[in-house]
Amino acid sequence: MRVAVVDIGTNSTRLLVADVDEGTGRLTELDRRSTVTRLGVGVERTGRLSDEGMTRVFAALEEYTASIEALGAERRIAVLTSATRDAANGPAFTARVREDHGLDARTIPGEEEARLSFLGATSERDPADPRTIVVLDIGGGSTEFIVGRGHDVGFHVSTQIGVVRLSERHLHTDPPAAAELAALAADARVGFAAAIPADVRASADAMIAVAGTATSMASIDQALEPYDPAAVDGYTITLAACEAIGARLAAIPEAERRDTPGLHPDRAPTIVAGTVLITEAMKAFGLAAAEVSEHDILHGVALDAAIRS
Repeated sequence: MRVAVVDIGTNSTRLLVADVDEGTGRLTELDRRSTVTRLGVGVERTGRLSDEGMTRVFAALEEYTASIEALGAERRIAVLTSATRDAANGPAFTARVREDHGLDARTIPGEEEARLSFLGATSERDPADPRTIVVLDIGGGSTEFIVGRGHDVGFHVSTQIGVVRLSERHLHTDPPAAAELAALAADARVGFAAAIPADVRASADAMIAVAGTATSMASIDQALEPYDPAAVDGYTITLAACEAIGARLAAIPEAERRDTPGLHPDRAPTIVAGTVLITEAMKAFGLAAAEVSEHDILHGVALDAAIRS
């Protein structure tokens, strides 16, 4: 089955078109794209999606739907996450995505986002692996933690902690002041501890980190120019490296941050918050490193569509 999946998140809009083998669950990617559309900017303050953010998403969708048409996808799905969940005009925006772009579009709850992220992250792993894995999905408006073994989820939670949300809440100077960074870290630390029981945090043997913050960290750590998905997928990023990258990026203004090798310039406004969140997530679980994966909610939605077909 040929499936097209669009993930409309708080910070980016992404596309995957893939052939899914319904017998083995294997995916063959035909097209994959990501555009920083910053849909969620201002939602924390106003409670609404801005006209500018929605326009940026629609521009990306025009490009994506052309590819979807050209590749002849049988299923065409869009999932909308934190920013759209939180916004008063989210339902109307979802309806426009559905009607104007021919996508089976729906806003999914945080728990469903977590399940699909875990499905994607573990899809090509040995189900007999005895380790307890925590999948970390840092987004613009929320962060999901999914803990399980093999392909089975034992615990999952979606927190109202994301790189756009916490940047807007705490980072008001450029470069950010030490007190602002400390407040952001404390907010994340307290929020993660409240959302994840201590016994769950103690149970994890390893972490898989997916989505833009994690892949950016792997790319920066390797100074990849241009970005190379093959070098990012499976890369181990250490806590020490995350802390060092975070300190380096927080010490320079956004304009200089844009020139960082391995960092897409459009992620410069939120990457400092991202370094803090990935660091605090590792500390919450007492882990010194995380494996970065390119297989995330896009893969999970595509596999789920094939399973349900």
